[in-house]
Amino acid sequence: MVDVILPCLNEEEALPWVLARMPDGFRPIVVDNGSTDDSAAVASAYGAHVVQAPQRGFGAACHAGLLAATADIVCVMDADASLDPGELPRLADALGEGPSLVLGRRRPHGRGAWPLHARVGNSVLARSLNRRARTVLHDLGPMRAARRDGLLALGLADRRFGYPLEMVLKAAAAGWRITELDVAYRPRVGRSKVTGTVGGTVRAVRDMRRVLAEVAP
Repeated sequence: MVDVILPCLNEEEALPWVLARMPDGFRPIVVDNGSTDDSAAVASAYGAHVVQAPQRGFGAACHAGLLAATADIVCVMDADASLDPGELPRLADALGEGPSLVLGRRRPHGRGAWPLHARVGNSVLARSLNRRARTVLHDLGPMRAARRDGLLALGLADRRFGYPLEMVLKAAAAGWRITELDVAYRPRVGRSKVTGTVGGTVRAVRDMRRVLAEVAP
């Protein structure tokens, strides 16, 4: 079994599509990060394990899901239907032996799938990461796979949008093998709270730059 962590904030419209496409052997863990809609009820109705994360923040939700997971391999992905759970087995299979992290490199499919401001911000951060960590990555995307015990051992501390970058930085510093696989990236369902808005992108970039400055090389 593989556990799939789905940070969630008001995604009642998207969750049915996401959860209905979850592959066999992949258990969805929907982490409700203070939703004011019926996200938790919808997730439960579709058979997901629902975890409450009252501390707001993307990293807080991801880490609550990681603590709730029990499988050896865990995946993380957005719950907004921009990413297809059907891609997850390829990422999990690519882990191989030893400490490793597999990232989904987003490839836009459909108009408005990845706004220009978000792509530019992502590209700048990826270049900064590559210089700092000596990685060769193109994307800091939200779909990824790793082993649960390894992630816990990294001691990830950020609870905001810097969490995904901190994961890569610390994995690289620990000598993990870090690879990318192409995944389709579609227009999200519902109102965007991060990359679909300029303000959200600015907050994400700010948090990630802070992590770049704080995490020791």
